[in-house]
Amino acid sequence: MSPAPRKRSRAAARFIYPVLLSLLGTVLYGTAAQAATVTLEAESGRLSGGAAVSTDHSGYTGTGFVGGFTDANKGSASVSFGVTAETAGAGSVSLRYANGTGATMTLSLYVNGAKVRQVGLPATANWDTWATHQEAVTYAKGANTVAWTFTTADSGNVNIDNATPATPTTPTDPGGPTTLTHQAEDAFVSGGPAKATTASGYEGSAYLSGFTATGARAVFAVNAPGAATYPLTVRYRTPDAAASTVTLLANGTTVRRVTLPGTGGAWKSAATDVPLRAALNHVSLRTAAGDNGTLQLDGIGVTGSTPNSARGATLPYTTYEAESGSTNATTIGPDRTYLTVPSESSGRKAVVLDATGEYVQFTLTEPANALTLRYSVPDNAAGTGIDTTLSVYADGTQLRDLSLSSKYSWVYGSYPYGNDPSQGAGHHFFDETRTLLTAGLPAGTVLKFQKDAGDTAASYTLDLVETETAPGALTMPATGFVSATTLGVTPDDSTDDTGALNTAVATATSQGKGLWLPAGTYNISGHVDLAGADLRGAGQWHTVLRGRNGKGGLFGRGGTSNVQDLMIAGDVSYRDDANFDAAVEGDFGKGSTLTNLWIQHTKVGLWTDAPTDGLYASGLRIRDTFADGVNLHKGTRATEVSQSSVRNTGDDGLAMYSEAQAVTDSAFRFNTVQLPMLANTVGVYGGHGNRVEDNLLADTVTGSSGIAISSRFAPVPFSGTTSVQRNTLTRTGGYEPNWQSELGALWIYADSSDITAPVLVKDNEILDSTYSGLLISWQKNVGALTVDGLKIDKAGSHGIEINSAGAGTFSGVTVAGAAAGGLSSTGGFTITRGTGNTGW
Repeated sequence: MSPAPRKRSRAAARFIYPVLLSLLGTVLYGTAAQAATVTLEAESGRLSGGAAVSTDHSGYTGTGFVGGFTDANKGSASVSFGVTAETAGAGSVSLRYANGTGATMTLSLYVNGAKVRQVGLPATANWDTWATHQEAVTYAKGANTVAWTFTTADSGNVNIDNATPATPTTPTDPGGPTTLTHQAEDAFVSGGPAKATTASGYEGSAYLSGFTATGARAVFAVNAPGAATYPLTVRYRTPDAAASTVTLLANGTTVRRVTLPGTGGAWKSAATDVPLRAALNHVSLRTAAGDNGTLQLDGIGVTGSTPNSARGATLPYTTYEAESGSTNATTIGPDRTYLTVPSESSGRKAVVLDATGEYVQFTLTEPANALTLRYSVPDNAAGTGIDTTLSVYADGTQLRDLSLSSKYSWVYGSYPYGNDPSQGAGHHFFDETRTLLTAGLPAGTVLKFQKDAGDTAASYTLDLVETETAPGALTMPATGFVSATTLGVTPDDSTDDTGALNTAVATATSQGKGLWLPAGTYNISGHVDLAGADLRGAGQWHTVLRGRNGKGGLFGRGGTSNVQDLMIAGDVSYRDDANFDAAVEGDFGKGSTLTNLWIQHTKVGLWTDAPTDGLYASGLRIRDTFADGVNLHKGTRATEVSQSSVRNTGDDGLAMYSEAQAVTDSAFRFNTVQLPMLANTVGVYGGHGNRVEDNLLADTVTGSSGIAISSRFAPVPFSGTTSVQRNTLTRTGGYEPNWQSELGALWIYADSSDITAPVLVKDNEILDSTYSGLLISWQKNVGALTVDGLKIDKAGSHGIEINSAGAGTFSGVTVAGAAAGGLSSTGGFTITRGTGNTGW
C-alpha cells in the first residue's frame, strides 16, 4: 500500500504413426479395464499416398519408421493399423513420432473410416528425437482400422515410429472409493456448487452439490508431464436411477458431454479421458445448455497427472538464482535497506557484471528452449532509459545477444514515483526480458551470460534466470472460432489494431463464436472491450497484445467472457493512475475465466469491479507493473486468483479492496508472489469471508508486510470469517518511512474500523522476517482472532508484537530466533493460550 489513500489501481519430414484413441460421447459406467498393450511398428502398417519406410534418422524402434508426410504428398499420405477390440468402448492409442520442424504440426486421426479429429503434434528437439502422444478413441467390438492421414487441412511433415493401442475389455464397476487425484472440495466453483457433507461415503473432507443451474461448474488445476490424452475418472452419485449429464472441458474447450449412469444414491466411478497440455491445465465439469447436472461430485482422478505444488503456484519453469551460479564477477548483498539494489533482488542477492569478460553461468537441470532474465542496467540522465545487449552462450558457443533496456525500470522521488532522476531516491531497479531460443538445450547444458566487448552498458546486475520448454504455437480450435485475420485484423504490421480488434470481437461474439488471435503482435492504444466474448491466442509465447504510450488493455463490460493463451505487453514506464491502463480490468459478469496470460509493463495486471461474480483467474504470469499486480475491488464476488506468479509490482502483489462495496467470498490460492516494490505481497482490506491460502510469498521491500489483514483505506469493515491458512512468508515485512514504523511479516491492522469479525490464521510459516513475525496493531480493536499452528523461525524483532486492544487465542505457535524476544504485548490485548506454544 502507498503512504496515502489512492485509487488502486514456428526439410525433410516424415509421417507420424497414429497413437490416438478417443472416447466420444458415452462414458462407461465404471473404470474400463485395458487389454495388454501391443506396440505396432509403423513400417508394418498399411502405407498409401506416398507414405514410405525410412531409416535415415536414429532412435526409432523396429526396422525403420514411416516418412513421406511431406508437402508433396499433402492430401494423400496415410498409414493405417488393424486393431482388434474385445468389446466396444473407450480406449486409447499412443503415437511415437518425430517432428523436427520447430512448430506443432497436424495429422488427422481416423477410426473405421470416420475422422475423429485433427491432432496437433508438438515439435521435438530434432528429427532424431522421438516423443509419444496419446489420444482417446472409441473402438467397435472386433476388427478396427486406425489411420493417420495427411489431409488437405493438415500441416503434416512428421515421422511416425510406432503406435500402441489400448483397447477396452468388459467394463467393471469399482463401486467403492477410488484414488482421486483432485478432490472436489478443492476445486474452484461458481454458478451453484457448494461443499456438502450430508451423504456418507465420500472421500476427502466434503463433496460438491448444486450443479443443476446452467453455468454451474467445478474447475480443477491439473498438472501434466506432457501433452497427451489422459484417462479421467469421475467419482459421483445421483439421487435416483436417472442418468446425469454434464460437460467436460479442458483449457476452455469442450471435450464432450459426459453421461453418468444413475447410481440411486451410491457413490460410483465413471471413466472418460481428457486431452491435456504439458504443465498446468484447467479441467472443468460444467452444466451446459442441455445438461441436467443432477450429480453430486466427489472428485476426479487423472491417471498419469503430476501433483501440483503443495504451496505456491505450479510453474512451467526452473529458476536459477544468479548468486548460486558460477561467476567471476561480484556478488552483492544480502541487504534489505530500501533504495539499495540487493533489497529488490530475489533472496536479497544478485551478481554485477561491470567488466568485459565477466559472466555468471548455470548448468541446466531440465531441458529448455526459452528463457527469462531478470536484470538491471543503468538509467540515462533523462530517465527514459538506455538500450543495450548482453551475450548468451551455451556450452561455450554464443547463442545470441539479448536485448535489454532500462526504459521500464528506474523511478524516482516520492509516491507515486515519476521518471525524473533529478528527484533522487531511484528505485524499481529491475526489469525482465524473455526470448525463444532457436534450438532446444538439453539438461546438462552450461548456460552463460557474459559481458562482451560489444555489450556497452556500464554494468549488468543479474538477479535470476528462468528456463522452460515453451510449447509451439497453438492452432485455432476446429469449431466455434473465427480468426481475427479474416475479420480485418492484421498482426505484425505496426499499425494500431485497437479499432479492428473491437470490431472483430463484436462480430465474432454476435455470431456465437470466439475470436482467434493467430501468433503475432497486435498493437493496441486503448481498450479492447469484452462483453460475453471468448478471446484466445496461440499461447503466451506467440500471441502478443502490445500497448502504446501507457495505454492498451482488455476491458470487461459484463457477460461471461473467456480470455486465454496470450501476452499483454504494456508500455507503462512509471505510475499514472489517472491516465494509464491496466492489462485487464472491469466487470466480468458471472462465471468468466482468465487463464494462461502473461502480463508485463502495465499499470495494473488485473483489476475487477462489481458485479464481477465467479471469475476464475489462473495461470497468470504478472511482471513489472507499476501499481498492483491484482486488485479484486469494490463488490467483486466469489472470485479466485490461483496458480499464478506475480513479481516486481509497484504496489500490492495481490489485493482485495472493499471500497464502498464488500469483496465477498473470494480467494487468493496457490500463488507465488515476490518482490512488490511497495506494500504487501498480499493485502486484504475489509470485506466478507475472503481467503488467503496455500501461497508462497517472499521479499517485500518497503511499507510492507507479507500478508496484511487491514482496515486501512476505509474499506467496508470485515465480516464473516477471513481465512489465512497454509502460507509461507519468507523475508517479508518492511520499514514504513512515512510512519517510521517497522511492519511485521503477518500484519493484522485495525485502522479505520475495528476488526472484530473472526480472523483464522492457521498452519502458516513465517521465515526470516525483517522485523516482527506477527504484528497486531493499531488504534482500533482486533477481536475474534484465532492463531493456530504458526511457525515463526528467525525474526529481526519480536516473534509476536501486539500494540492493540482486543483478544485472540493462540495454539501451536512456535517462535525461534527472534532478535528482540518472543513476545511484546501492549495495549490491553488479551491472549488466551492453548496448547503447543513455545518460544514466547
